[in-house]
Amino acid sequence: MGDQSRGGRIRATGARRRKPGAGRRAMTVAAWAAAALVLFGGSGLGYVYVKLNGNIKGIDINARLGTDRPVDVDNGSMDILVLGSDSRSGANSSYGRDQGGARSDTAMIVHVDEGHRTASVVSVPRDTIVERPDCENEDGGTADGARRAMFNTAYEVGGPACAVKTVERMSGIRMDHYIEVDFTGFKQLIDELGGVELTTTEAIDDPESHLRLEPGAHTLDGEQALGLVRTRHSVGDGSDLGRIQLQQAFVKALITQVGEIGLLSSPKKLYDIGDTATRAITPDSELDTVKELASFAGGLKNLGARDVNMITLPVRYDPADPNRVVPLEKASEQVWAALRADRPIPASATADSAGDKGDASDVVTGG
Repeated sequence: MGDQSRGGRIRATGARRRKPGAGRRAMTVAAWAAAALVLFGGSGLGYVYVKLNGNIKGIDINARLGTDRPVDVDNGSMDILVLGSDSRSGANSSYGRDQGGARSDTAMIVHVDEGHRTASVVSVPRDTIVERPDCENEDGGTADGARRAMFNTAYEVGGPACAVKTVERMSGIRMDHYIEVDFTGFKQLIDELGGVELTTTEAIDDPESHLRLEPGAHTLDGEQALGLVRTRHSVGDGSDLGRIQLQQAFVKALITQVGEIGLLSSPKKLYDIGDTATRAITPDSELDTVKELASFAGGLKNLGARDVNMITLPVRYDPADPNRVVPLEKASEQVWAALRADRPIPASATADSAGDKGDASDVVTGG
């Protein structure tokens, strides 16, 4: 895997062109769509603005965590923790029994550089063994920390604030924002977008994620897309690491396709997607209005797909339990040091990691 000028970056399919690629168009459309919704609110369609604002339920992470956090580096860069929640309650109950609380099924730390020209994404395997700090739980009590805890238990015992606190302790990096997406919201958003086109190079048959695909071209609906990003037992080595590679390949296909959808030419489609998206996410309290989300998206509009480098946290399989992974300490520190210094992640950081090995990423291609 190379640095941000090489293969580690998400690439758009097809020949290189000098005009903005699909990824850049995707970010631009997203930014303009959010901005257009704000403008609707100021041009007599106030009910649209109020309706979408009412969909957003923010979480005050800063109040929950207090001052015992890494230094807030105010240089224009941004660090965002993005979690996919696997809550089995309510509308998500069809994906299994609720076994005592939600967990973070997917975790990505997104670092956007000072000039908002490049971004690095670090996927954290949910089965990573970490030192979980003491956290305030959802009832205001204390959830005791643990020296050897799975990463996704932080969300289970202490909710979003504990997930953020665990990431900040791991990385030494203060998270500027938090965004959570749940199963049902993700599925509905894909359906509103008209599905996602991709090609599978081999069959996928995973009874646990309820996904069956033959090799070839597909347009995945929301249910199938959710199955794909949760699949782990029928590709690669069957681990969470292979599942992360599928997720990253899916993100590539999604970015490519969103750029080709003419949202601004259809006010109804724009509203429908805005309505679904604002119901699908739970952001931190600094992003809990349409105006704030529009400003946030506007700061990302110049990022293209070729400007995004995605890796998995450097890990090895846990000798004590092959179903778990543990961070490679020196390599992980290389990753965190690069992000803290607002620099590209060096290729040497992932050279010996189990996380970016295997062929699961070759199973899915865009379009």
